Amino acid sequence: PQSLHVIDIEKKQVKRHPAPPFITSTLQQEASRKLGFSASRTMQIAQRLYEGVDIAGETTGLITYMRTDSVILSEDAIHQARNFLLATYGKDYVPHQPRQFKSKAKNAQEAHEAIRPTQLSRHPQEVASYLDEGQYKLYDLIWKRTLASQMESALFDQVSVDIGNESQTTIFRASGSTQAFDGFLKLYQEGVDEEPEMAEGESLLPLLDRQEAIEKQSVTPMQHFTQPPPRFSEASLVKKLEELGIGRPSTYASLIQVLQDRNYVRLERKQFIPEGRGRLVTSFLIHFFKKYVEYDFTAHLEEQLDEISAGQQSWEQVMATFWHDFYKTVEGTQPLRVAEVIDKLEQDLAHYLFHDMPKEQRICPSCHQGQLSLKLGKFGAFLGCSRYPDCKYTRPLGHTEAEENQGSEYNEPISLGVDPETKQAISLRKGPYGPYLEWEGGVLADKDITSTDTVEKPKKKKKAAKPKPKRVSIPAGFDLDAMTLEVALKLKALPKPIGVYPDTDKPILVGIGRFGPYVKYGDQFISIPRTENVLDLDLARACELIQAKANKPKRMAKSRIPPPKKTKKNTS
Repeated sequence: PQSLHVIDIEKKQVKRHPAPPFITSTLQQEASRKLGFSASRTMQIAQRLYEGVDIAGETTGLITYMRTDSVILSEDAIHQARNFLLATYGKDYVPHQPRQFKSKAKNAQEAHEAIRPTQLSRHPQEVASYLDEGQYKLYDLIWKRTLASQMESALFDQVSVDIGNESQTTIFRASGSTQAFDGFLKLYQEGVDEEPEMAEGESLLPLLDRQEAIEKQSVTPMQHFTQPPPRFSEASLVKKLEELGIGRPSTYASLIQVLQDRNYVRLERKQFIPEGRGRLVTSFLIHFFKKYVEYDFTAHLEEQLDEISAGQQSWEQVMATFWHDFYKTVEGTQPLRVAEVIDKLEQDLAHYLFHDMPKEQRICPSCHQGQLSLKLGKFGAFLGCSRYPDCKYTRPLGHTEAEENQGSEYNEPISLGVDPETKQAISLRKGPYGPYLEWEGGVLADKDITSTDTVEKPKKKKKAAKPKPKRVSIPAGFDLDAMTLEVALKLKALPKPIGVYPDTDKPILVGIGRFGPYVKYGDQFISIPRTENVLDLDLARACELIQAKANKPKRMAKSRIPPPKKTKKNTS
């Protein structure tokens, strides 16, 4: 193997400047990154800090107004910051001139100054005993960010090294940086939304000299592929809303909360995952109300609202223009049939619904005759067989047939056999509240309600009542792969007696209720641990659970001392 040595070294010094003090959006982003707070929780805590906390018997506001677009600090705040930094860290950490920042956000309204502590000399440790954990963490974040914004820049020595063989036919290049002066980083460093691989210029290199011999330990070839952009987190979503000019500081938290409350998205590992409902609503709006969901429309409307508040536009004219166009759009959608809309959504979301499966291959896995298509039901959208009601197969949106057959992802109906007592077919199904067993037919099944022998002919023709099928819930954690006809019949038999308690001869029953499996002894209901199967519970184990419940100490009841009666003062 050929020896390697340092061919060339390039050095230069770069500065990294501190971030501006917090505005509403950056506070929500940073609290999400560093503290794990949701946008709504951040605003609730900030509101409390702004309104004031009880310090030594006096209500004291700890931060300035928390709904602001301004990054400007008052002269008094800058003076406080510079004096504190000079006394605490020395003159090397205080720039010669105060730092001034300008807002980069669209439609910024700078009526208030940036979010900062009301008194920068009030150290977080001094007020920690008056704050709860969340309040302390957020106040500490605001305090550090405000001071850091007025500190000196950090300095880095950036180094690039060329390493090659004697003939220089093979050359490797490495870049890195070393911190020469920490500056504002001594107090605070801004977080990032994602943790990318260490970029060029960010790695640390040892001190090297030209012509220095390098020992080759290993060579690892690596291939990099372009990765798709990461999903939005709360922090990155707020940042994007701000960049696009959508919403206002007071609305970011509520916008994000509405997305989750309406089940358009779910928050998983701090990232937003689109739900089926969200995909459908988005597709519908893009196809039939495209103008009103475009970013430029929302930003332009925000600008018009600003002009109205400034007296530069008439609100009547803005509303008239908006309503005229919107009414025409609504009128254009009225002739559409539901089937047309569903077909359009199905075509647009084919990748998500059918995982790029060609239309001719979307065969129902239950009857093998019908085709799967998008359906709308009482509980939302789903995939169903085109041969309904002959075939009642359904599948949740976004699931594949393979995924359904794993774990508890079952869809109805999965036939288990026929009940020998009632001659009804038993099927395993999955409903909105979990898996359950259903006996086809019901109380009125097989009964001829038109027969004059058993039913008196009514004066008015009434609609025949539908039979209500028997259903049995399956407890959480139950192994659905082990579900058989025999197990189904055992579940149907619950609650059932399993014996008597030895000391009292009182019967003991086991069953499944709304809160899960239980043991019933007299008037007592004792929960069965989820790790145990209710069907395998024997008399000995039931007695142990009853005894454990009896030995459990009772909680002390709260004393109810009536308040003293108020007496009227004698004013005479």
